[in-house]
Amino acid sequence: MEALTGCTRDELIGAPFKSYFTDPARAEAGIKLVLSDKKVTDYELTACARDGKKTVVSYNATTFYDRDRTLQGVFGVARDVTERKRFEQALQETNVEMESAKSAAEKANLAKSDFLSGMSHELRSPLNAILGFAQLMDTATPPPSDVQKESITQILQAGWHLLKLINEILDLSVVESGKVSLSLEPVVLSEVLSECQTMMEAQAQQRGILMTFPQFEQPSFVWADQTRLKQIVINLLSNAIKYNQSSGRVTVDYTVISSDRIRISFKDTGAGLSPEKMAQLFQPFNRLGQEAGSVAGTGIGLVVTKQLVELMGGILGVDSTVGEGSVFWVELRSTPAPELKTIAPEHAAPKLAIRPLDAPQKILLYIEDNPANMRLVERLIDRRTDIKLLKAVDGLQGIALAKSSLPDVILMDINLPGISGIDALKALQEDLATAHIPVVAISANAMSRDIEVGRQLGFFRYLTKPIVVEEFMTTLDLALRLKNT
Repeated sequence: MEALTGCTRDELIGAPFKSYFTDPARAEAGIKLVLSDKKVTDYELTACARDGKKTVVSYNATTFYDRDRTLQGVFGVARDVTERKRFEQALQETNVEMESAKSAAEKANLAKSDFLSGMSHELRSPLNAILGFAQLMDTATPPPSDVQKESITQILQAGWHLLKLINEILDLSVVESGKVSLSLEPVVLSEVLSECQTMMEAQAQQRGILMTFPQFEQPSFVWADQTRLKQIVINLLSNAIKYNQSSGRVTVDYTVISSDRIRISFKDTGAGLSPEKMAQLFQPFNRLGQEAGSVAGTGIGLVVTKQLVELMGGILGVDSTVGEGSVFWVELRSTPAPELKTIAPEHAAPKLAIRPLDAPQKILLYIEDNPANMRLVERLIDRRTDIKLLKAVDGLQGIALAKSSLPDVILMDINLPGISGIDALKALQEDLATAHIPVVAISANAMSRDIEVGRQLGFFRYLTKPIVVEEFMTTLDLALRLKNT
């Protein structure tokens, strides 16, 4: 206390404790707290010396007694915590600055995403006119002259390329803003690769590139979003073709890394990448010096691809050697084939519904982009001779088929290419011809809030994957009864 106050021992003894602190009331309250609670821990006070110097201290105090357990006083120990308080203050100020910087960065990122999204939308309207009228001129009667045809071809090629760039920019803004919606479920890898091979064959043939794909002895399933996985594969195939040497090769293969991981690799025979270029590979708009080359691009595709892979719990990597080529690879979680849930013993297995000879078949429309899920429902409907199954692979096709066939019940996936199942439901509800048809959601979005939102939007029932046979059949029967009444 002599050091803290600048007072002598004689001056301190018998003087009020509270007189030597900046907040006398708090100091006195501290003493009273010790007397009532028997002790106090880390009680902060600021001592004030004669010369005005202030010292922040932390008191630990306790009462003490004589051998007869009679209270004698309070014993206190003070620890100088001035430096700690300075550090805490500096840390608090730093945290405030970091939060402010983080908030500014988030606002800037959101503003950028909103700008890109809005700009993409605004660019589509004039581009629609450019491409639309160019196609009309291209197919006009009488046909355009050879010179005109050449000019129109240039307009169309540039227009379609511009549309691709707009789509890539929009994809980047959606992914970076965290608004991308994924429906993760078992996806048959061989089917995705086969579809993408068909889509990219013409591009490969134009450059004389030979593509080879693996043969699957048995179906391999990965945990992914069907539509986004196709986007990933097509992007990696497109790059392997574009940046390959003429008459080169692209080899697609897969490897089982572990019991729950599969690696899909895309090997090309291009120029390869130096370590310096590898370090810049996933930077947006960085084309690694290809800007002046003949291959068109934005430098966005790989960035979006990497982020989509990571959103699905996977890893995107690359191995490359200058002069030999590159291998881009994607690791995803493998998963068993989707199966029907086992029905508890106390529940009877659903009976087969047999159609009376004179009764017309009921029509069931299933809108689903995942082939494995589609086959699963096909197997279930094979048990029902009273139901005819119609199939659609996206929302727009499903809406058109619903309007033309007027099914008795519609099964709807939520995450569909083009428009979502929710938007498709709204379109059906707004049309008097289809508004009365019960629509059952079947989705991998199984959170309770997803189910509640689905019911509020007007789905007759909201079933989650994997499908429970009894629940599925019961729901189907209820929906058919509703349609009949």
